[in-house]
Amino acid sequence: MNRVIETPVYLFLGFLESGKTKFIQETLEDKRFDSGEKTLVLICEEGEEEYDPARFKVKNVTLRAIEKDALSTPFLEKIQRETGAERVIVEYNGMWLVDDFFQAMPEGWMVNQIMTFFEASSFLNYNANMRQLVYDKLQYTELVVFNRFREEIDKMALHKIVRAATRRAQIVYEYNIDRAEYDDIVDPLPFDLNAPVVKIEDRDFALFYQDFVEETKKYIGKTLSFRGMVAWDKRLPRTSFVLGRHVMTCCEADIAYRGIAVDFDGSLTLATREWVEVTGKVTIAYSAAYKKKGPVIKASEVTRCDPPEQPLATFY
Repeated sequence: MNRVIETPVYLFLGFLESGKTKFIQETLEDKRFDSGEKTLVLICEEGEEEYDPARFKVKNVTLRAIEKDALSTPFLEKIQRETGAERVIVEYNGMWLVDDFFQAMPEGWMVNQIMTFFEASSFLNYNANMRQLVYDKLQYTELVVFNRFREEIDKMALHKIVRAATRRAQIVYEYNIDRAEYDDIVDPLPFDLNAPVVKIEDRDFALFYQDFVEETKKYIGKTLSFRGMVAWDKRLPRTSFVLGRHVMTCCEADIAYRGIAVDFDGSLTLATREWVEVTGKVTIAYSAAYKKKGPVIKASEVTRCDPPEQPLATFY
């Protein structure tokens, strides 16, 4: 049986002229990035700026352009065999969905880092006209860089859009080659995590759920109270159900039910789509809803209630 060799992947996201090529060029000019590995750079779009291999300090670099219809596991495996690549840098096309690349990744390819670049002055326009593609580039990223930033651009407007997609990513505003600032805008949660019972209002469910998933550890042992729509099927015992809401992250196309497993004493017979209010403590336990261990609310109270005036949860 052949052993699968792990191949680190560095994924650079953003639209045309956002600064991806420049950043990758500068990375390959940095001898500190030369670990001796054969490096494959996959170029998924061509902008005005081109790579200058003569300036690379990293040795054994192969540049390879790839079209959308070639993005497949067999094709990527073929390129890796031909180049002997031991690590991969991807300059990804802003018009392609990131999941398409994840689905095409060969066995052993492991994403080490995701960075997203935007041209600051055009970002709000992209978000207004192609919000789903913008969100697609933000949801997985670890770092967002707003290039060519100017004093008159509203930081808060950019900040809010990023935070609606992720609370984990760092944000950098890059003015020019000599000046860059990290985002230091504080995002207080709209509920008190130190309260004896943490009350989640209907309007805050989307933000709560995002934070709960991204930073589950800080919720363990907390007692939460919120209302939501029940999801239950025959695979779950009568003492368990999932409680959540339909959440719209960026647009109607991405509306999906998001919920948390709940265990209770079973005194109520609940059906899917019923609305209930739950109060209970967050634990980590096995749940048939996840088919593994995960965050489970051990309910002390479960009561039927009316749905909110706006059942759809949003960030806006």
